Amino acid sequence: MPDRSIRSHTTARAHICRYALLAAMLFPYAAAQAGKAAPKPLMMLISIDGLKPEAVLQAERHGLEVPNLRALLRDGVYATGVRGVLPTLTYPSHMTLLTGASPAKHGIYGNTTFDPLNRNDKGWYWYTEDVQVPTLWDAASAAHLRTANVYWPTSVGAHITYNLPQIWRTGSDDDLKLQRALSTPGLERELSRRRGPDLGRYPGGMEETVAEDEIRARYAIRLIEIKHPDFITVYMTGLDTEQHLSGPFSPQANAVLERIDAIIGALRAASEAAAPGAATICVVSDHGFAAVEHDVNLYSAFLSAGLFNVDEAQKITGWQAKPWPAGGSAAIMIADPKDENLRARVSDLLNRLASDPANGIERVWTHEEIVAARGFPQAAFLVSFRAGYEFGYALAPPLISPPTNLGMHGYPPDRPEMRSSFFLVGPRVPAARSLGEIDMRQIAPTLAKLLHAPLEDAELGPLPLH
Repeated sequence: MPDRSIRSHTTARAHICRYALLAAMLFPYAAAQAGKAAPKPLMMLISIDGLKPEAVLQAERHGLEVPNLRALLRDGVYATGVRGVLPTLTYPSHMTLLTGASPAKHGIYGNTTFDPLNRNDKGWYWYTEDVQVPTLWDAASAAHLRTANVYWPTSVGAHITYNLPQIWRTGSDDDLKLQRALSTPGLERELSRRRGPDLGRYPGGMEETVAEDEIRARYAIRLIEIKHPDFITVYMTGLDTEQHLSGPFSPQANAVLERIDAIIGALRAASEAAAPGAATICVVSDHGFAAVEHDVNLYSAFLSAGLFNVDEAQKITGWQAKPWPAGGSAAIMIADPKDENLRARVSDLLNRLASDPANGIERVWTHEEIVAARGFPQAAFLVSFRAGYEFGYALAPPLISPPTNLGMHGYPPDRPEMRSSFFLVGPRVPAARSLGEIDMRQIAPTLAKLLHAPLEDAELGPLPLH
């Protein structure tokens, strides 16, 4: 990997050639749409998981060549940072992006469901049945708009016209059968078998590198071309995957983002070809990222304190209190919230751990503080970790161990490194305008207004675009 800090400035001509080559690979049919008259409006909402705003706003400083993302700054409005929700995890954040509501209201409290006995085998919040307020998909459908989705979190069972939802279980080929069974019937096969260049095997849910992003983008583009949705959501996972492995702004993560930049250019071009002069493209992210140096194995502390039990096979057999992991934080759940003696016992343990700076605990939140922050409504406490520390899963001591990941999120949303991204271009959007820092809950009502599809349960109003 060459030293990005001394890489020479790439010319505009090289950018254009690089984009044209990659775009041609990703959307072979887009140009054919350009001659169609009187196009219907099209809105595409793209999420790049883990995209920090400075990766675009200060791309040169980080040695990044992202011309398509940078073009969004010139052509539309953007935020200098998006303050997220508690916790700053993928699934709660993505549902806030779709509803304008915080986790306590929309019902997606974490990535994984709270499962103290592990009966759900590490199940995630895959199902929209758990969502307690209307989404943009619902609002668009109520406005008689055709909707589409490629891999957005919490999309299984959603009211979407053309849906390729996100789900996995074992990482085997049976996951592909499960995806197809839960997708719009026949959609994946129709897209893959349509005459034209081979799109590649549609990936399973545990396949989340940038290579799979590129395949899913090809499916999204073909879906636009043959199904003509009015509103489509597309989710990119590769940057998040790489930043967990190698940390934010590592050479590997930067290389992934540059490939995703080409995907963004292809998706934008396909949208604008399908709806000339009537395409709105919104690029968002769910959270930022922080570098990690240590794991904090809270499970081991709770097990040693007798707050849950395991058998010889390390299977959990019972529990009184247990952490609910959230990356840079952990909700603390109590089996009997009315047991004040148990609550005091847990509080004493947490405060004792937090009293030693070496344990990496920045703060222990009370239930009232959690409720005020609109996250984890049933949690008795919340532990937030200091910079450089993340939740560890080991059941045995030591409390502090080497990191499982080199990058993490899930820290409280007031942390600057947790800021996420927002870019919006379209015919009703001014050019080159900074909105400053915004609240994530403002994004969904802004898009709903542009779609003429109201979201009555959004907690804040739309952004002032003009």
